[in-house]
Amino acid sequence: MELKGWVVLARNWRGAGGELDLVVRLGDRLRFVEVKARMPDDDSGTDAIDEPKQRRLIRAADAWLAENGATDDLAFLVAVVSFSENERWSIEWMDDAFDGG
Repeated sequence: MELKGWVVLARNWRGAGGELDLVVRLGDRLRFVEVKARMPDDDSGTDAIDEPKQRRLIRAADAWLAENGATDDLAFLVAVVSFSENERWSIEWMDDAFDGG
């Protein structure tokens, strides 16, 4: 993400009973990033972010915003990192992956 101009504001930030893998900013866009690693033949990418996990992420994001301020354009982004048997990997980005309320 840094190579594409995003500024990392926090890594593995904990608060309000949850953890934010990354908090990043590009201009006025703020994203709370959840990273999921998957092995070959595992299609569970966003399925791993069930409703209870979403609630924990939302609480953590609210706590982060209370400490750091808000922005108009914020969303949850899921990055699914897939590994293949030949040791190659790819990332699927899902911006605005779920409604943060």
